[in-house]
Amino acid sequence: MRTINLRVPEMSEIDTMQLYMILASSLYEQGKLSLGQAAELANLSKRAFAELLSSYNVSVFNYPASDLKNETINV
Repeated sequence: MRTINLRVPEMSEIDTMQLYMILASSLYEQGKLSLGQAAELANLSKRAFAELLSSYNVSVFNYPASDLKNETINV
């Protein structure tokens, strides 16, 4: 895993865990990270990460609507 250092301004309302969740959920939503990779980035289990995604307005179902429609047709 790659390590990076970020310089973040002091923000009293956002803690380190929230910053990890913001980054991990955004990368997951964009399809850049799998659920497991994003959970690892956020230092959470897959289940805990998936449960928190809705708090960040991210769906745990990381499929484009067109793919989901095709899946239901093929069943």
